[in-house]
This record gives sequence, C-alpha cells and structure tokens, in this order.
Amino acid sequence: MISIIKTLRESNEYSQETLAEKLGITRQTYNKYEKTGDIQDLTIIKKLAEIFDVDYTCIIENKMPTEKTYNIVGKKNKDKQEDIRIDIPIENIEKFIQVFLYILKKVGAKPNVGQTVLYKLLYFIDFDYYELYETQLMGLKYIKNTFGPTPVDFAKITKKMADNEEIEIIKTKYFNHEMTKYLPLVEPDLSLLSAQELAHIDKVLEKYSDKTANELSNYSHKDIPWIAAKDKDIIEYEAVFYRNSDTSVREYDGEDD
Repeated sequence: MISIIKTLRESNEYSQETLAEKLGITRQTYNKYEKTGDIQDLTIIKKLAEIFDVDYTCIIENKMPTEKTYNIVGKKNKDKQEDIRIDIPIENIEKFIQVFLYILKKVGAKPNVGQTVLYKLLYFIDFDYYELYETQLMGLKYIKNTFGPTPVDFAKITKKMADNEEIEIIKTKYFNHEMTKYLPLVEPDLSLLSAQELAHIDKVLEKYSDKTANELSNYSHKDIPWIAAKDKDIIEYEAVFYRNSDTSVREYDGEDD
C-alpha cells in the first residue's frame, strides 16, 4: 500500500524530522502515521493538506491528487455574512458547539464519521443522558427522518461555526458515497461541561463512533422515541422512559417491586 504522506514528503524533499517539527509532533508519531496511514487527528490532516497544498481528501483517502487542489467548503466569507435565525436557546447552542468540537476532536477523523454518523452520536448523547439522569445535556430538538433522528438547525449552527472559523466543512467520499466531514479549528471549552457529562459523551463515542451511518440509522429505528414520533415531527425526550431492552441505557431493577 502506498503512503500518500510519504510520497508527498519525499517529493517535497522533507525529512521525517523536519515534517514532524512542522506538524508539532514527534518523529516517532509521524513515522507511525506514515507506516499505517491511520491519522485520527483532523488538525494533523489539516496541517498536512496545507503543507503539501493538496485537498484534505487526499490525506484522508490516502490517494495522490491529480493536481494541487487545496479546497475547503465553508471558508469564512467576511463580506457576505448573514444573521442566521436559530430556534434554540442561546445556552443550548453554546453547549452544543463545545460538545460538537469535543466530538470532532475525539472521533471526527475516523473515516466513517461524517454528517449522518454525527447526527446519531448527538442524538444518543442527548437522549441517553436524559434517560439516565432525567435532565438535559444539550437539549437539542430532533426530528424523525427516514434515516433516523436529525438535529434541528444543525446546518444553520455549523454554518455559523464555519463563518466564525471554529470549524471547516469538507466534502469527501466514503465507499464511493458523498460524505460531509467537519474539521475543528479551535479547542472545545470544556468548562461548560461537567465531569459527568464528559464521561457520558466519552461512553457514547466509545459505543457508537466505529459504526457506519447505515448501522446507526438501523439501530436508531429500534428506539422507542423515534418509533413513537410521526414522520418529520419533533422526537419527544419523555419517550426514553418507554424504551425496551434494545436501546435502554438505564437499570430499572426494583422499580416494579
């Protein structure tokens, strides 16, 4: 298997040490990236794309570019910003932004993690937390769509984040399917999240982030909140307390005694 970054490094006459220094990592870490092609950190992918002046997809998909095509969707247009109306309380939006940045930092570079997988990760973070603790984490609204729960105003919020240069939105392919991926440009502000919330998010990511969009969509179709909602309607949080064993995350032992 060819290593795209090795090929690009050698064609640009960089040593491993020099390139590692430019990336802010050790030579040993860079050498691992070059040997395995497995780069989980989207910040590193961004830096490599900038250094070699190629599209992100070349690094992610480990393929040579046909030409120099450093191309990003969602770059800030300072002359054409618009006031985006978002029907979510401001505190929920800010918490969503930090959770979203945290998710991207942790698992965003995985090849399967595109927009559809992110929808489901956000849904299970919110709804599992509500079932466990009977209080909201982000408290986003989700509607019932064909492929599973979809967070309302996701596109508007992420567009605003791109305008504010908090993320960049890139287009790529995964098994010949179009995929939208999100690149974090800033660190998440974890002061807005409790230790309990962070532990919960980590658990959801560990449980679901390696699944494909199709697997997560099929799994979400087993969830009582999604089943109970009408098509295109808001999914009710209270329905989590009627979940069956397929998707429930709470132990109810003894409550019927």
